[in-house]
Amino acid sequence: MLKNKKICVVLPAYNAADTLEKTYREIPFDIVDEVVLVDDCSHDDTVEVGKKLGIQHIIRHDRNKGYGGNQKTCYQTALSLGADIVVMLHPDYQYDPRLIESMCHLIANNVYPVVLGSRILGKGARKGGMPLYKYFFNRCLTALQNFVMNQKLAEYHTGYRAFSKEVLESINFMADSDDFVFDNQMLAQIFYAGYEIAEITCPTKYFPEASSINFKRSCQYGFGVIHTSFCYRWQKWGLAKCKIFEKPSRT
Repeated sequence: MLKNKKICVVLPAYNAADTLEKTYREIPFDIVDEVVLVDDCSHDDTVEVGKKLGIQHIIRHDRNKGYGGNQKTCYQTALSLGADIVVMLHPDYQYDPRLIESMCHLIANNVYPVVLGSRILGKGARKGGMPLYKYFFNRCLTALQNFVMNQKLAEYHTGYRAFSKEVLESINFMADSDDFVFDNQMLAQIFYAGYEIAEITCPTKYFPEASSINFKRSCQYGFGVIHTSFCYRWQKWGLAKCKIFEKPSRT
């Protein structure tokens, strides 16, 4: 625990057998109380590796539910375990688990309710091997989102995030997409609910085993991000109502 806050790290996994152990070994267990591994119907030994590591909470989807669908299970499970702070960490070893402590300190001390590990702050993205075209589109999409949503994040597209229990219980993440745009919809919901988001510099690693999406899926994701940003703006102006901004029905 940290400041009497129960911390749960959730690992949304898909074919992560080769990198799961490296990721798990660097989690700071001096403050982390629970680890949840959700396997989205992988074709490798992700679950078996998780069991060998002694991960207590392992859930395997009987069908592939998508990146967003995986996270829904992650957050529901973490909340059911009584977590006060939930950290979403990709088990592909692209993000540095050692930052968990810094991210959780900001939440546990009531400085910010949400913290993102940003690849763009500093030189972490390109230094870590992010392809130039991905870096370019990341910057373009982020600039557009900041303009449309009147916010100021360095990056909306990181997969390294920490949330307070209050935030997760306040937003309707179950209404979000089961695909990759889930991450952006969550951030839009958090801003719409009036919460502030902090960012810390995060070194990243790009290598063959690290998860990635192809160019076609990247384009689909980009259009989804733009649509989400305009839905946020239209909702703010009262020009439209979007389901994702409705209050959650769960308790």
